[in-house]
Amino acid sequence: MNIKILGSGCKNCVALERNTREALAAMDLAAEVTKVTDYPTIASYGIMKTPGLVVDEKVIVSGRVPKPAEIRDLLTALA
Repeated sequence: MNIKILGSGCKNCVALERNTREALAAMDLAAEVTKVTDYPTIASYGIMKTPGLVVDEKVIVSGRVPKPAEIRDLLTALA
């Protein structure tokens, strides 16, 4: 599983990464988590408001920070 956190590095982007890593740990799920801060790349995903959560090249969440439990539910739905 390849997960990308899209955003400039603001506090919401940091919170999204933290919540995502927490959700992955709770699920005992291995994934590569990378941060994308390049604006043209972020825009290429169609995200107008950061942070964004992309799983296997599919935008799952944008413009908000879901709690770890919601991220677990979203990841479970994708599996």
